[in-house]
Amino acid sequence: MFKRFKKKSLELFCPANGKVLAITAVNDQVFASKAMGDGYAVEPIDGSIYAPVVGKVASIFPTKHAIGLVTENGIEVLVHIGIDTVELNGEGFDILVSEGEAVTSDTQLAQVDLDYLRSKEKPVTTMIVFTNLTDKTIKVKEGTAQAKAVIGNL
Repeated sequence: MFKRFKKKSLELFCPANGKVLAITAVNDQVFASKAMGDGYAVEPIDGSIYAPVVGKVASIFPTKHAIGLVTENGIEVLVHIGIDTVELNGEGFDILVSEGEAVTSDTQLAQVDLDYLRSKEKPVTTMIVFTNLTDKTIKVKEGTAQAKAVIGNL
């Protein structure tokens, strides 16, 4: 009876096979300090990157290292693949979605050549940053996880 009054949480998915980390553990001060927003990160073991939330593709950076998503309730999500990867000008990234496209946890956003990133001495850590949160709390389970698995909520 009171179900409709309960606040619905947003499921958070693991965007890649690998190890889930707290955003504060990322080896980049901009992300670790939450200057861009709160979130979490993954150390991927392969280059398949999936949507961490259900929503739509809002933007794809020209350098292909980052994709902006927006959820049905307006939460903005930045999927930032690697650290300092903007410097690669799109090399090593194959984007598999288009702006305006609906995405779910089953949607592969990108295929990334992790070996190429490493050869250019770029960390492959992938950050999921919620850029417009005000009063919401992120809860994720850290540790090894499979891509597309529910690892937390918002």
